[in-house]
Amino acid sequence: MIRVLLADDHRMVRTGFRVILDLEDDIEVIGEAADGAQAADLAAELRPDVVLMDVEMPGTDGLAATRRITGGDGPRVLILTTFDRDEYLFAALQAGASGFLLKNGTPEALVEAVRVVARGDALLAPEITRRVIAEFARPSGPAPGRRLSDLTPREHEVLVHLAGGATNAEIAAALHLGETTVKTHVSRVLMKLGARDRTQAVVLAYELGVVRPGG
Repeated sequence: MIRVLLADDHRMVRTGFRVILDLEDDIEVIGEAADGAQAADLAAELRPDVVLMDVEMPGTDGLAATRRITGGDGPRVLILTTFDRDEYLFAALQAGASGFLLKNGTPEALVEAVRVVARGDALLAPEITRRVIAEFARPSGPAPGRRLSDLTPREHEVLVHLAGGATNAEIAAALHLGETTVKTHVSRVLMKLGARDRTQAVVLAYELGVVRPGG
């Protein structure tokens, strides 16, 4: 059972999400929060698997709450917003979010997003992924060699493909590897970079200069 916490300042939005998710046999909504501070407190108390997090809320916003929730071994956060704004996405990724979806998506997309994030994968709305990464991911300085030097040449190639938004199947085809082998390489890349999921690995790839925006 995937345990979900809803965080949105609009009660009708929370109710709509609850109705959609409660129809699924493998998903349970265990709590609701009306602002970021309440979301962070409930996440610590209830220990959900996934937090559905609005961005713009009174008081503590969703980005600040995400930073609090994802610290340490916290639950995964799926950002939901009506705003297709680039700065929100990259700020959410930097805050530790594992996924980002616009609220105008379908109920089926929401359910699948919860499942994807819960199983440890990362999810970004396809219409914004590469555009935002290319625009806002800027190297923050010289790449720390100690973090990248542990990667083998093959793992470095895998990271480059991850940064381009490739799936495991696409990486396997590009590198002439089996998908199981690619999955193993991805797991090792995440472990060596200290990234909790593929999304954070992509952000690190750009911030560390492994790949360049537009490259």
